Amino acid sequence: MLMRTDPFRELDRVAQQLMGTTGTWSKPSVMPMDAYRDGDDYVIAFDLPGVTVDAIDIDVERHMLTVKAERRPSAEAGGVQMDLSERPLGVFSRQIVLADTLDTENIQADYDAGVLTLRIPIAERAKPRKIAISGAGDRKQISG
Repeated sequence: MLMRTDPFRELDRVAQQLMGTTGTWSKPSVMPMDAYRDGDDYVIAFDLPGVTVDAIDIDVERHMLTVKAERRPSAEAGGVQMDLSERPLGVFSRQIVLADTLDTENIQADYDAGVLTLRIPIAERAKPRKIAISGAGDRKQISG
């Protein structure tokens, strides 16, 4: 048996009741993420430990990226009495507005070790390019 000694346990329980977050299937929660540029890709990594691949849904509409995941109770938990339950269950979601400089038609998704990684290519029109200038005599290139 696991004994929990937390002097703020009752205060946490009351706060959860007041905020409406006591149920394991309550409102969607936010999933932690990292976002960064890696060369010609924009990378977003979401922490989703304990979530199976079939419980993840990724949707892009215009420039709105929506990631939803559901962490379900484990099969072993059925019919047992829980002494302590701190791992959140239910639906987790995150919406991100993507810049129009990203190529949302070619997003790649990978899920490994509880981390969902999205690689979004930078659109060709957003990459730096050289612009040729024509003049009276010779041509020069200027970075633009």
